[in-house]
Amino acid sequence: MHRTKVDSSNLDSVGYDSDNDILEIQFKSSGIYHFFGVPFQRYQELMSASSHGRYFNQHIKNKYRYKRL
Repeated sequence: MHRTKVDSSNLDSVGYDSDNDILEIQFKSSGIYHFFGVPFQRYQELMSASSHGRYFNQHIKNKYRYKRL
């Protein structure tokens, strides 16, 4: 999956698999994670947020099943 670099103190890059609704995030300190069942709109909002880390914490963290790769 292709990831795009983001300007964040916590997140390094973000990708999205629209066929399977999987959000892939590479964190600067803890590796790569897949978040399952994430709607495309949520990915778009994350990418356009003024603070990617804050958006992640408020709208994705602890709201979707995930797995560390």
